[in-house]
Parts: sequence; C-alpha cells; structure tokens
Amino acid sequence: MSFFGYRKWPTPASFCVLRPLWPFLAAGSITIYYVAKIQDMAVRSPEYAKDPKNPHASQIANSAAH
Repeated sequence: MSFFGYRKWPTPASFCVLRPLWPFLAAGSITIYYVAKIQDMAVRSPEYAKDPKNPHASQIANSAAH
C-alpha cells in the first residue's frame, strides 16, 4: 500500500550512513580538540591571565597560588 503515492523505503542503517562520513567525523573531532586546546592555552597566557575581563582569571589565580 502506498501512502500519498510514496513507496516504502527501508531506513538506512547508521553504519551505512556513517561509513562514507568517517573522514569528516574524524577531522571534525580532531579540529575541535585542538581548537579547545589552543583556546585554553591562550586564556592562560600571562598576557591575559590578569585581565579583569577574563572569565577564568580567578581559576588561573587559584591554580597559580598552589
């Protein structure tokens, strides 16, 4: 039986969808990891560690005191 003229198609398995996309998923996860690492290094740099606009300044000061 067709519903509004459409035939029933099988839903693709997640493996079939993810298989051609694995290079993009791997590259995206690597990029997100390194961007977060660079951002953390930039926030903790001495130039911005004492900036009052830095939202992590108190955490940096507490970790530097130990």
